[in-house]
Amino acid sequence: MGFVSAPRRISVLGATGSVGAATLDLIDRASPGQYEVVALTARTNARELARLAIQHKAEFVAIADPACEPELRQALLGQPIEIASGEGGVIEAAQRRADWIMAAIVGAAGLRPTLAALRQGTALAFANKECLVCAGGLFMQEAARCGTRLLPVDSEHNAVFQVFNGAHRANIDAITLTASGGPFRSWDEVRMQSAVRADALAHPTWDMGAKISIDSATMMNKGLEVIEACWLFDLPEDQVRVVVHPQSIVHGMVHYGDGSVLAQMGSPDMRTPIAHALAWPERMTAPVERLDLIQAGRLDFEPPDLERFPALRLAREAVQAGGIAPTVLNAANEIAVAAFLDDRIGFLDIAASVAEALDRAAGDEDMPSQLGAFDDVFAIDKRARELARDLMGVPAAQNG
Repeated sequence: MGFVSAPRRISVLGATGSVGAATLDLIDRASPGQYEVVALTARTNARELARLAIQHKAEFVAIADPACEPELRQALLGQPIEIASGEGGVIEAAQRRADWIMAAIVGAAGLRPTLAALRQGTALAFANKECLVCAGGLFMQEAARCGTRLLPVDSEHNAVFQVFNGAHRANIDAITLTASGGPFRSWDEVRMQSAVRADALAHPTWDMGAKISIDSATMMNKGLEVIEACWLFDLPEDQVRVVVHPQSIVHGMVHYGDGSVLAQMGSPDMRTPIAHALAWPERMTAPVERLDLIQAGRLDFEPPDLERFPALRLAREAVQAGGIAPTVLNAANEIAVAAFLDDRIGFLDIAASVAEALDRAAGDEDMPSQLGAFDDVFAIDKRARELARDLMGVPAAQNG
């Protein structure tokens, strides 16, 4: 699929989040007439969704929480914009004909809308790693069937995508995903035991939403990225390496058989990978700080500590096990992160709870045993959340 002539019709699923906002910021700075906004969605932020829809002259908007629809309608009163709500409304937004779709809905909640967008068979830029974590094989098969070009937006996967030469696939030894180490990179386990929400949300280099920030603090985010990379680049788990790089300047590397290592570098700004995906297969100018290696001074690399950050180990074990394990891992982690943010469990309890949920799922008679269709994915995700809520004492009406 080649570059679509202007105006390029785009939709943004998750428009009010950090990735969605950065995408629209780039569009706002582009030449007039280069992009045309088709559909925008948000989970609950009706006022911001309305503002963005008016600013970008969107054709259609959807708010995931039906309770927020009246506020959205009031904010868009008199505007020629179609409005919908609920999961069905978000899926309808994903189905609106577009040349390029940004899938930036966080968590497994983004799977159905992203799947609907994928089935358009155009260009799908995705920051929702959970699609490949929960349903990797099925998702990649569906992308191939529909002729969809997948454009990774996570900074690490986008970095690898930029230097991954598929024509020489047989000569690629491995890829490396870098990790900042998060806010607790230098904390010992005793200190981490007392970490509170504010500590975990204080990421040293990236400005992200709460869920992803907590995942970065536990290094589960990197574990999910390992699983995503295995599917996206068709690599076994042992060929996907992780290295801690606190400066967040080198974002990803590809190791070739001749000893060459190709790396993508840049200042830590999500607008760089988003711009690469937005303009693909061309490139565009992005308003990001230019990398100055002399000013940076040094680049440090160290191995991840799997004792202090067991979430990364759990993710690797899940992808090695295959089957339903990654889907259970993701569901349990979402419940655990929400429980931590609600002050129900401690920071170190997040990974411990995920591990226990995986153990319970393995012996649960009500847990589907196979992952042969997308309906299986949704059933496994639902049951895993029930198990995770039960072990953490979280009411069913809360936390996903």
